[in-house]
Amino acid sequence: MSYAIIGFGKIGQALAKAFARSGIEVSVATTRDPESFASDAAAIGPGIIPKKLADAIKADIVFLAVRFESHRDVAKALPTWQGKILVDVTNTRVPPEELGGQPSSKAVAQAFTGARLVKGFNHLGAAVLAQDPAVHGGRRVVFLASDDDGAAAEIGALAEDLGFSPIQLGGLSEGGLLVQARGNSWGQLIFKDLVKFD
Repeated sequence: MSYAIIGFGKIGQALAKAFARSGIEVSVATTRDPESFASDAAAIGPGIIPKKLADAIKADIVFLAVRFESHRDVAKALPTWQGKILVDVTNTRVPPEELGGQPSSKAVAQAFTGARLVKGFNHLGAAVLAQDPAVHGGRRVVFLASDDDGAAAEIGALAEDLGFSPIQLGGLSEGGLLVQARGNSWGQLIFKDLVKFD
């Protein structure tokens, strides 16, 4: 499996730290030239590989960590996202009526034609997400939601490899609503920092 993080702001860097801690190689890309963030990537770890967007999106699993407003620009980078799992890490306060009344992750899924979309890793603030997920003998929880159970299970396994404890919430319009904003109201689980003890 190959992995990429698109977006290298606070959330993208927090995700990159999780990969670095676990010794898993990941490509990172933005719309900027890779040279412009190469030193930030190197500071996180040797397995964090800066790439051009066109190269990074060849990965099997792509984390979308850009501003929600930019997701369509990234989606246009490929005619089809068939065969890829897209992890939607975006959050938005765009009113639901502007999204046809549907959750924001459904709008992302429509833009990324053919991708198997999983909403996840978005409920924690960047500073918390960047921390080691091992807490007092437990593991920090990440919530995952998807209309594709197989994709959700794959990202759940990856979340465990990254040291997190995944909790599956079900479909995007079901339990997934708990980790999405609806206009000015955040989902009930957004910013809840939970630790699971086995």
